[in-house]
Amino acid sequence: MIGFRGVVTGPNPSDRLNVWPMTTISLRSLPTRAPLALAACITAGAVLGVANISCAETTPWAINEGGRMRIVAMPPEPDGTVRGALQIEPKPGWITYWKEPGDAGIPPQMVFSKAGGVTLSHIGYPVPKRIDNGKLRDIGYDHPVALPFELQVEQFGKPLNLGASAFVGLCRNICIPFQAEFSLKLAPVNGTPVEEAMILNAAASKLPEPPSDDFAVTHYAMTHGREVLSLKLKLPLGTFAPPQVIVTGPQGHVLFDGVNGRQDGDGYSLDMPVGKLPKGYDIKGKRWGILVVAGNRAMETSLAFE
Repeated sequence: MIGFRGVVTGPNPSDRLNVWPMTTISLRSLPTRAPLALAACITAGAVLGVANISCAETTPWAINEGGRMRIVAMPPEPDGTVRGALQIEPKPGWITYWKEPGDAGIPPQMVFSKAGGVTLSHIGYPVPKRIDNGKLRDIGYDHPVALPFELQVEQFGKPLNLGASAFVGLCRNICIPFQAEFSLKLAPVNGTPVEEAMILNAAASKLPEPPSDDFAVTHYAMTHGREVLSLKLKLPLGTFAPPQVIVTGPQGHVLFDGVNGRQDGDGYSLDMPVGKLPKGYDIKGKRWGILVVAGNRAMETSLAFE
């Protein structure tokens, strides 16, 4: 592994120097893992009493100074869907980022080789937290996190040799962009790999929920000459503390701060200053994202501007 450091020399995002490390990981690089994985699959099959054992792929960890990451992937399903997750584990005191990192930072990125015959159809992001670091406001995770994803296979029923590249940021007082290449071999088989399925199910359980009858955005509008986004929310019953609201606009533009917050029963209204949008930006026809965290629940949806 070759690693370089980026140094934070000031509070502004432009002061952060990023140089990325590259690690190449192949399952073949650890030949002793194969018998262990096979033994684990056989043991799972014996416990569950199934004749056909399916062995999903879990890559070795790619490691750098700020933490480690790996990919877990299930065998292709009958419809050609491959479910997987990128597991990221920052070291204590380090953070990694959400899909919009805030004032500075690097959002996670995944790219799959076209030669593998797959398309990345979806990637999910568990509920993040706002992390204030002086004047910088980050959005991310200061704990291990798994980003669930789905791939669509072009040709069903054939073994799949899959190459993937993952790129994330791991930051403390220094920021280390972290890139790694992974190689997996998947084939459609019967049965359910137990350990990998548990990892993916746990990751899915930490995703924000969609809007519902008791938790939703009920009204939104640009006001004050499009300088303010006015919102009305319906919050879960028993919510007494103000919710945390994060709105994502054009790439790199995040609204953190709500003002004029007021609660009326299960309704909550607030205004969010929009700030300076990119020059020439026309909001008509655009969709912005919104994440609302209220108590132990989180809801994510989009705002369409017609």
